[in-house]
Amino acid sequence: MKILIVEDEQHIADGLQFNLEAEGFETELAADGKLALDILSANGSRFDAIVLDVMLPDVDGFTVAKRLRETENFTPILMLTARNRPEDVLHGFESGADDYLPKPFELQIFMARLNGLLRRREWFKKETKSPNGNEIFEINNRLIDFSNLELRSETETVHLTLMEAKLLRYLIENAGTAVSRKTILEEVWDLNEETDTRAIDNFIVRLRRYLEDAPETPKILQTVRGVGYRFVIDN
Repeated sequence: MKILIVEDEQHIADGLQFNLEAEGFETELAADGKLALDILSANGSRFDAIVLDVMLPDVDGFTVAKRLRETENFTPILMLTARNRPEDVLHGFESGADDYLPKPFELQIFMARLNGLLRRREWFKKETKSPNGNEIFEINNRLIDFSNLELRSETETVHLTLMEAKLLRYLIENAGTAVSRKTILEEVWDLNEETDTRAIDNFIVRLRRYLEDAPETPKILQTVRGVGYRFVIDN
């Protein structure tokens, strides 16, 4: 497996590279966000994961992640941040990161998070089942293909990030039940209940664009006032 390390602090980048290669990974380094985007635009598919620092010169990590997702590069991203505020974590998720790790960190924790991210992508493909037992779930003339992290309609194919797919799968598995924002934070994203919930609303807005004929008057992803959201299969 090959990992792209995007880190401007040379001693951290060198340390990560040394230890990853000692574990059998191939690695490539980028010292700033612009170089990382250049490398990934040239041939981003050759990487199995990206270790991405937030505080980078020229183009920060949030922007790198966002641009990658906008260009339909869905390589798993482990974001490194010295800013461990909940709103920064959610900003990372909104930008397209799949996991985060605050600095400073222990090497064992870093390796566990990275290996977990790589395994999670494979497990997600193998284990995701819709209520009827299939990996492809159909609703409103759209097919949600969890194995390939895609949502397909007659006119387009939308590639889902792991964060979007995890949230959508959870809502489908609990269809008909009002799911609170607190539950989403804790059970879907492993975040503290005190975290700002606005990021959840932004994720819901995106999912409605994917699923609804009229996102401004949703019939599938309904808001339950004072609670959270309900996924409705039968309209």
